Amino acid sequence: MKRVYSFIAAALMSATILAAETTFLPIAVMAGDDTETFPSGAKALIENKLTQLLTRNGIAGMDYAGQFILTVTTSPLDKDVIPGPPAKIAEKMEMNLYIVDAYAKTIFSSTSMTVRGLGETETKCYMNAISHMPLQSPELTKFIEDGKQKIINYYDHEAAQLIKKAQFLAKQKKYEEALYIVCLIPQQCKSYDAALAAGLDIYQQYIDNACNINLAAARQAWAAEQNKAGAYAAGAYLANILPDAGCYDEAMALYQEIKGKVLDDWKFEMKKYQDGVDLERQRISSMRDIGVAFGAHQPSNTTTIEFVRGIL
Repeated sequence: MKRVYSFIAAALMSATILAAETTFLPIAVMAGDDTETFPSGAKALIENKLTQLLTRNGIAGMDYAGQFILTVTTSPLDKDVIPGPPAKIAEKMEMNLYIVDAYAKTIFSSTSMTVRGLGETETKCYMNAISHMPLQSPELTKFIEDGKQKIINYYDHEAAQLIKKAQFLAKQKKYEEALYIVCLIPQQCKSYDAALAAGLDIYQQYIDNACNINLAAARQAWAAEQNKAGAYAAGAYLANILPDAGCYDEAMALYQEIKGKVLDDWKFEMKKYQDGVDLERQRISSMRDIGVAFGAHQPSNTTTIEFVRGIL
């Protein structure tokens, strides 16, 4: 069971199949848009570099901002204009990296480095400096490891309460939010197995509830019109019912009833799983989609840079 849980956790919050040495950590990369911190044109490059930094240190993060964020600020040190043509800007700057808890407004880890850039514009100068970031330096490796351990420590301390919160939300039928919470608990956490067990139970509640809702709607649609039109209306709801949902057999019975009346005029088949491997993969995919979709639609914490700069 632990092997299955490990597979589920890795797939749940990762949009791609990760390398074996890479593990999920609920941390996102975010750079500010304000020009005092960073030229907006260079934002995509620095975020890509920070993502590479995580990957080089065996971490697969999230592509949307949540509680834990890897961010950066810059401070100009020296700036010269080199005559052309074309004239170029040469700038020496301090780049400050932080791993923060954006909810508690605390810094988990920080480091700084001096970089130099050269370019025809301010943005190109910054981009040139970013391209020379020493991603393999011991200082950056320690910075990431320190932040990683602080996040794991947080979940070691808070996991039990987070699981209880998720279970409470599930009782209120807030299944998506509940799954999002338990699925953020990383594999390195002591309560990892308990979190995944709770997540699987909540997921089953989610699909059972969805099954009941869709079956009731399908029955109503069929009762209103027991003909081809009613069959297609009912089928739109039956199509949302998964084979491992609690009311699947009842849904299948309704399907057979409709099929018996409209015969070949109804081109519809109930969902089926082919075998154990496909069942596991499809459950994992569905769980991942639920958690990722909920998290991705939450408002981003756009004050991260301001909070970091404000407490320095």
